[in-house]
Amino acid sequence: MTCFAVGFAVRMTHSPSVPLTADPAEHPFVFQTAFNTGSVEILDTVYEPDAVFVRRDGVRVSGAERRAANGGILALGQPIEVTPRQVHVAGDLALLIVDWVIKGHLAATATDVARRGEDGLWRYVIDNPFGVGAP
Repeated sequence: MTCFAVGFAVRMTHSPSVPLTADPAEHPFVFQTAFNTGSVEILDTVYEPDAVFVRRDGVRVSGAERRAANGGILALGQPIEVTPRQVHVAGDLALLIVDWVIKGHLAATATDVARRGEDGLWRYVIDNPFGVGAP
């Protein structure tokens, strides 16, 4: 990834894909890498097709609305940094508690659920980026 300044915004260029992981504890870092490409399409690959994203106002969205919600955050043009706090795995499900920050714009603790797919790779089924901070 390459970042360069354009006016007051940072533009990010990206590779065409981000590899998923077989380790649920690494999934937040896969998300970070995908987010930092600046591409909604690449970011969407870390989700199952019917995954739910909980917006800051507490509204749950999926599909095109999920991509639009993530696109709004990507529009800040700044990279995200994640710090996983806890990862709890039960079979093919994982509860991920992750601190994240987009410096100067947003910070929160996410409460997320990921599922291991038939391919052995993890994807979000519930992405609640604002955790208990959301209504």
